[in-house]
Amino acid sequence: MPESYQRKPNSKCIICDTLVYRRPVEIEKHGGRIFCSLACYGLSCRKELPCLVCGKLILSGSRKSLCSRECSNKHRSGIRYKINSPRDKAKLQKALKNKLLEIRGKKCERCDYEKHRILQVHHKDRNRENNDLTNLELICPNCHCEEHYN
Repeated sequence: MPESYQRKPNSKCIICDTLVYRRPVEIEKHGGRIFCSLACYGLSCRKELPCLVCGKLILSGSRKSLCSRECSNKHRSGIRYKINSPRDKAKLQKALKNKLLEIRGKKCERCDYEKHRILQVHHKDRNRENNDLTNLELICPNCHCEEHYN
């Protein structure tokens, strides 16, 4: 066999259109997905999403939706922060506790425990949506546990 012997290409790389030879069995096994190199195979495995602002492709694994600082600034330009923000449950609960501490004093309403920082807001009817002050009670964690588990 002469040293300059080469097979005639019978297929194209689906990424760069380079002509390559692959055995017919391999072409059939891989469903016609032929690559000339590992680099082209790697490119075929990439998952890219378009930037929300400019449409430039960015890698999807990096959990980004925008490609650059410039696009980020354009995307944020219409957002109004802290104006008509949705009701934050944590802020609401903290405000309720502070209001109860003002009205009813800084101690447990059942056992008169004095450390007000650990007091918890208890809903008497066990409905967390009912934040009427007559339904709320400031109690220590021990009394709260007794109420719910004993």
